[in-house]
Amino acid sequence: MRARRWDIFCRVIDNFGDIGVCWRLASQLADGGDAVRLIVDDASALAWMAPERERTTPGVSVLPWPGAAANDDVADIVIEAFGCDPPAAYAQAMRRRKPVWINLEYLSAEGYVERSHGLASPRADGLRKWFFYPGFSARTGGLLREPGLPARQRAFDGQRWLAGLGPEFVPRPGERVVSLFCYRNPMLGELLASLAQQPTLVLLTPGPAQKQVHALGALPGLPGLPGHLRIAALPWLSQMDFDHLLWASDLNCVRGEDSLVRALWAGKPWLWQAYPQDDGAHAAKVQALIECMAWPAEVAAVWRAWNGVANWLAPLPAVGPWQAAAQAARAQLVVHDDLVTQLRRFVTERVARTP
Repeated sequence: MRARRWDIFCRVIDNFGDIGVCWRLASQLADGGDAVRLIVDDASALAWMAPERERTTPGVSVLPWPGAAANDDVADIVIEAFGCDPPAAYAQAMRRRKPVWINLEYLSAEGYVERSHGLASPRADGLRKWFFYPGFSARTGGLLREPGLPARQRAFDGQRWLAGLGPEFVPRPGERVVSLFCYRNPMLGELLASLAQQPTLVLLTPGPAQKQVHALGALPGLPGLPGHLRIAALPWLSQMDFDHLLWASDLNCVRGEDSLVRALWAGKPWLWQAYPQDDGAHAAKVQALIECMAWPAEVAAVWRAWNGVANWLAPLPAVGPWQAAAQAARAQLVVHDDLVTQLRRFVTERVARTP
């Protein structure tokens, strides 16, 4: 099969999840031998997210939005990430080239994903847009998962990696390690109080996690919390090192979409924060994912509380059942083809059906 050319359009709304997903997708497509252009309105996060991208991912070109240089050279496959719509000039050129046009949608465990995955939206200009939904079942587009991920995990030395960050990141004997990556969350104080019931090293990612902990009482040493809670502020991490953080931790608190998937593949206990919505619509997303993961009741209760839809309960669930459920969910999902494999197959099928 000849190499294909892909154009991926991305608008960075906030919180880096959109560019994070698009970069992983572009990298995995390029690793498979295809040429990829990532056309993005703000590529600044790639400076820390993928600092070695030019050397390690030569098959991906990053162009500024609206990507005027691409307007006369439409790719074989056009992906608009999360309904961002390609620029008007590029869309005009698409009418002549008629590429396979895919809207890569947001990840969810809700029922509408299976019903909507793979549907077409014919347009008056003769183009057709296809909706591709990532998901957790065989009737969805699957999850991003690069080849060789299990081998990387098996070869990883968490203690050595933490020591490379600095002495403050090395857990003391008997101390568990918890990574914290979150949006603004009113339940943060309750989570820290629960964690403080046993010796814990909390590793804070840049952004809301560090800002909120500072607001609670400056780092280190939060007033009113037992002294055996230690807190350390992380630098910005590349995508590969974010994986390392999840693998080196005993509990991972993650948010949004990209870090959710990476926490799932890490196979450790994890606590997810959905993007909070004023109308409470995120509660259904949380509940759907709880059911998909088949979490024990006590884990499900903490998930709901962390997302503001239930009262906080302390202490945190026991690690053993939580770990077993996390690994069972991973084992169940890893048997499905990954998102890139399914996306390539989807495109091949669409091309084969084109008159």
